Amino acid sequence: MTKTATDRMTIMSTSPPSTPRLRMESSGSWRTLLDGGWWPRSTDPVAELPGLILAIDSRHGRVTQLVLSAQGWDSHPRRLGVAGRVLRLGYFTSQPAALLTALCDDGARVDLLVVPPDTDADVADAAMLRAATTANHVHAPELLASVGGPAVHREQDSWESEGGHLVGR
Repeated sequence: MTKTATDRMTIMSTSPPSTPRLRMESSGSWRTLLDGGWWPRSTDPVAELPGLILAIDSRHGRVTQLVLSAQGWDSHPRRLGVAGRVLRLGYFTSQPAALLTALCDDGARVDLLVVPPDTDADVADAAMLRAATTANHVHAPELLASVGGPAVHREQDSWESEGGHLVGR
């Protein structure tokens, strides 16, 4: 793949970071399936991600990289300037649309359910609450449907997210 000038550009948000609609698991246990849930207001990563990054920073350490799904976002900037630093953003077709992974400079990994912006408020709140519960055993792609919302489309529906065997159709 050829790198373009746009791939090397660092994108800066022109507006202050918004307060994210976020619920996070409070114990910080490494045994959780998800660390919480996030409900962005739009599909614009430049508008939505800075507030989320700062919220994760305050709870888990400085975020250095985000892994996102290639689907569901209006654009795919590769570098984002936040709070005087530059973060790398990776968009992958193998990443479920309902999952965002933040990597922190201390080695911590934060996995969040991503609730689509147009989701009903009651469904979104229930999904984020469940994602932030230590006892949750539902993976991000199935979690929204498990609380009564629509299933989130996955690029690779026939494979389990851990990779391995086919799910019966």
